[in-house]
Amino acid sequence: MAEQNLIDPISRYPKPPFKKQSQPWPGLASKMEPPPDHGETSYKGSGRLAGRKALITGGDSGMGRAAAIAYAREGADVVINYLPAEESDAQEVIALIKKEGRTGIATPGDLKDEAFCKKLVEQAVQALGGLDIIVNNAARQQTRASVLDVSSEDFDATMKTNIYAPFWIIKAALPHLKPGSCIIGTTSEQAYDPSPDLYDYAQTKAATMNYVKSLAKQLASKGIRVNGVAPGPIWTPLQVSGGATMEKLEKFGGMTPFGRPGQPAELASIYVQLAAADASYATGQVYGAAGGSGQP
Repeated sequence: MAEQNLIDPISRYPKPPFKKQSQPWPGLASKMEPPPDHGETSYKGSGRLAGRKALITGGDSGMGRAAAIAYAREGADVVINYLPAEESDAQEVIALIKKEGRTGIATPGDLKDEAFCKKLVEQAVQALGGLDIIVNNAARQQTRASVLDVSSEDFDATMKTNIYAPFWIIKAALPHLKPGSCIIGTTSEQAYDPSPDLYDYAQTKAATMNYVKSLAKQLASKGIRVNGVAPGPIWTPLQVSGGATMEKLEKFGGMTPFGRPGQPAELASIYVQLAAADASYATGQVYGAAGGSGQP
């Protein structure tokens, strides 16, 4: 076996200052400078998820894209969901999944719609012949300096995307999940140390952490594991499409001990680990990756 060279995590990826840049919500990874690394060229699989069937929301970019690429390279078939505006990013992911000889299905649609969430699960089950991995990753994040700036429409859209959608998807998926299946939620360091300008988003991440722990206890007797991933500052389209101020964006990730934001690729192996059968005793856990800050 070839030796692996040590990689210094401090200098591995770009550090701030970053160029000021803005995109309309929900943003495209392909238009970010520098472009995020989702593991397109770096992630190497070893068959850890051979034959598994995964549904990933927000699979066009960010951690969802990193998980989709890694899952395919580990031998899984994957359905990704995303908003229609993200079609170009999504097609890049599907091409990478198919390059691995796996089934890759693109299912655009708005998770704020309960009927669509049910349809998404049904279509995934049909396309893949079942489901055994659910990754509730899609999220809405918009920075607002004051709670007075958060409109009811804003608040509702964030809650629907981040909290209602996983609820609807889990309910629709549960009848199809057999013992050994798993559910993974993307929470955040915001669940434990919320930023003042992410009033609504941070609440949803605390709720995600909570549902992971609650549902894990509820579903343990069925042999279904439920876990979460808690990223710190990660370089994704969330940040350039209203999730951070321009001032914050320029310095993004600079406050961590590593002095830089994380890249989605650096979390891919966590999503694989939580889905793999050899993590069979891990349920109700939240795995963090925040560059030396954040919790857990």
